[in-house]
Amino acid sequence: MKQFAVSTDSTADLYRDTIEKEGIWHVPLTFMMEKDGIIEEKLDCFSSYEEYTAFYDKLRKGYLSRTAMLNYESHLDHFTKMAKAGVEDAVHFTISSGLSPTVEVAKRAAEEVKKEYPAFRLFAVDSLTATVGQGALVRIALACRDQGMDAESTFEKVLSLRTKIQHFIVADDLNYLMRGGRVSKTSAFVGGALGIKPMLAFDNDGKLFVLEKCRKMKGAFRSVLEKMEQLPVDPAYGAVYIVHNDNERDAEELKTLIERKFGVSPIVSIMGPVIGSHVGPNAVSCCYLSTKERNAF
Repeated sequence: MKQFAVSTDSTADLYRDTIEKEGIWHVPLTFMMEKDGIIEEKLDCFSSYEEYTAFYDKLRKGYLSRTAMLNYESHLDHFTKMAKAGVEDAVHFTISSGLSPTVEVAKRAAEEVKKEYPAFRLFAVDSLTATVGQGALVRIALACRDQGMDAESTFEKVLSLRTKIQHFIVADDLNYLMRGGRVSKTSAFVGGALGIKPMLAFDNDGKLFVLEKCRKMKGAFRSVLEKMEQLPVDPAYGAVYIVHNDNERDAEELKTLIERKFGVSPIVSIMGPVIGSHVGPNAVSCCYLSTKERNAF
């Protein structure tokens, strides 16, 4: 059976070595760092751990990071390169439509490419999540590819799993969420004074919402463990992912708690700059594929 290509934008937060090893077609988003009126435009395609930590250090030092949706021209260029290289069937992953209309832009660009390359077929997946949740769906597609499944069957499979991707994001600083309109100025001020750690999750439409507000990181971790009991890890897709925003110490603490309670050793990584811009430094998130749908508390 003809093997299909797997493609994703950089909001999947996959490391460079994984992208290269698995042959993933990867298209990076851009972000802008600004301080004292000086603006630097950068690509979300870090190749070393130090680049990730340097990004969060800049945020701590007062830099503002702004992101933009991956535009039509970038998608068009990306898919044209794929078609020119001989790719016919491809499964492509985008950030949740609840955060950005990127999936529709990808579909339009693919239709334009198809005019010149009629054999090119793109199955665009609205991940209904982001960062390692989106990355988890990419990994499932890779496994399907390697097992000999075709693009369309893989597409249908990952669509059926999207709302079972549980993602609990524990932010350290409410101010970043305030800038994105997720919490009010008053909540950010009061929360900062009280040491409140908001826990965010994705709903079934792929929109982020504040699930609860926890006292301190340890309280948030206790809540994550409770959620994992209520929404068990699917043994068929047993991986649990922890992604942190330059907070390896707390990420390792959560990993140990999960190992002790559930006997699963999470995969720990650092969040990329696009999603990290909106969550801020020191956040810790847990993500996995559950046997239950989201919001089934």
